[in-house]
Amino acid sequence: MPVYISMLRGVNVGPHNRIKMDVLRALYESLGLEDPRTYVQSGNVLFRTKEKNPAKLAAKIQDGIQKKFGFNPAVVLRTTEDVRAAVAGNPFAGRKDIEPDKLLLTFLAGSPAPGAEKAVSALKGYSEELHLRGRELYIYFPNGAGRSKLPWSQLDKLVGVTGTARNWNSVTKLLEMAEQMEAE
Repeated sequence: MPVYISMLRGVNVGPHNRIKMDVLRALYESLGLEDPRTYVQSGNVLFRTKEKNPAKLAAKIQDGIQKKFGFNPAVVLRTTEDVRAAVAGNPFAGRKDIEPDKLLLTFLAGSPAPGAEKAVSALKGYSEELHLRGRELYIYFPNGAGRSKLPWSQLDKLVGVTGTARNWNSVTKLLEMAEQMEAE
């Protein structure tokens, strides 16, 4: 049975959209998703399912969260293979000047809009380096994300689809956990 990684956007960031991970795991179980496991407090849930339609699965999770918690975060799903490919496709791999804790990978909920890659590469005047590859947007923050002047609100508009970002250390840990689940 395939392993999926679901990443919820905007969960447990600030005082709103708070969910305890044990309650979130219980919700996933109640939706018929098998062996849910969470990683950190930001809405990362790994699980197994026989469902083959990711859009239907994301909608089911989103609906369950809406009914249980009263808000509707974007749910971005990836298979283990998807995350493995995203890690392998890291445009910063092999560069010695890259600090993993300053690299974010934004997983997009769908395919970017036509012209999105050109629009992203046209963002000039910022210290950040951005690369859009398929449904992933890699962003390196040489001065840290907290000091960034990058207009985050514009990114969703530029790519034409919502997404949720995870730092590189979280991405590699999620992949490690998913591969471990597959090996069980």
